[in-house]
Amino acid sequence: MEEKRTSKQCGGVLPFFIGVLASLIVGWWVFPQVIYSQKTQPIDFSHKVHVEGEGMDCESCHMFLEDGSFAGLPSNEQCAECHEDVLGETEAEEIYVTEYLQKGVEVPWLVYQYQPDNVYFSHMAHQGFECTDCHPDVGNSDTLPTYYENRISGYSKQTMKMWQCERCHAEVGTSNACYVCHK
Repeated sequence: MEEKRTSKQCGGVLPFFIGVLASLIVGWWVFPQVIYSQKTQPIDFSHKVHVEGEGMDCESCHMFLEDGSFAGLPSNEQCAECHEDVLGETEAEEIYVTEYLQKGVEVPWLVYQYQPDNVYFSHMAHQGFECTDCHPDVGNSDTLPTYYENRISGYSKQTMKMWQCERCHAEVGTSNACYVCHK
């Protein structure tokens, strides 16, 4: 004998699907809004002007120490080689020269790819790769991307994640052993 399902027996299906939908909305939209704050860089900067207009490459400004670790962003001293005075017509360059360079104040840039202290990363071991293999292609951009900072850890959302390193190491046949990168 076949039993007919009553609306009372099927009553849990609709709330279940509403719960799943609500969870997806919270997980994909609400939670990231809560955990990440959006910040903008102190001044606008056009990589495109420097790359296309001046023929510079990443290494012209972003240098590395002898061991291949990142030495930081360009200093005022380095930028002053070209920007002692305002050269262009942008408000951002005028702000840089008058508020930072002439006052001897370094620009407090927000670093997108900052790694935790327990991670040792050497760019020397990654020679042969293009900067854009791991970093966003800002060389063709007139503006800097929005900086998303994790309110809990303080790290940027753009910082490379362990799974990205592991995937690339697996693809090129390099060790994924923790001791290789973590000291």
